[in-house]
Amino acid sequence: MAELFAKEGATVYSADVLEAADAEGSPVEFAIMDITKADEWSALVDRIVAEHGRIDILVNNAAIVDYSPILDTSEELYDRVLDIDLKSIFLGMKTVLPHMIAQQAGSIVNVSSIWGMAGVPSSYAYQAAKGAILNVSKNVAAAHGLDGVRCNSLHPGYILSPMNEHQADDINKALIDGTVLGRPGVPAETAYATLFLASDEASYVTGTSLVVDGGFLAK
Repeated sequence: MAELFAKEGATVYSADVLEAADAEGSPVEFAIMDITKADEWSALVDRIVAEHGRIDILVNNAAIVDYSPILDTSEELYDRVLDIDLKSIFLGMKTVLPHMIAQQAGSIVNVSSIWGMAGVPSSYAYQAAKGAILNVSKNVAAAHGLDGVRCNSLHPGYILSPMNEHQADDINKALIDGTVLGRPGVPAETAYATLFLASDEASYVTGTSLVVDGGFLAK
């Protein structure tokens, strides 16, 4: 996503907790931060505004996944998943929104999942977060449309990524077999969907939930 946005002419800051392995030569500016801490969001946003004068797009894409059902989900695990997958989105939007409102323009894309729309017998904490992302995106769209801010959620299906590269083969097979295209998605396919939602081409799109899942939910 970051590289595609940079290719399209955006100045991109990617926030993470680790140094990017392929950062050398990248047009993306990598900022190491804890996305669950309000003060670290404020520091990065203040830096961006000081250097560039505005923030036009916010993409919240950080997440971890756990497959525990509710009875196997500890309070500590629940808090960790919700902090990273949901609280980070709250903090990101709360920090960036005042700048978008001031400039009367902005687009927010919150990355959810197909598990934000359909139930599975596991992944309790992950589903709690991803389902909430759908509704908080609609909430911000409704609250700030007249401020010039659009907010949408993106719902990927099974996308090949570091998040699932060590996932059990039977889980991967079930997710692929469940699509109508018979294959996993690749990161570029979610990146282009995100680019559309963030762009002026989607100027009349807000409060919606775009599914990129190879037809998994169509069955």
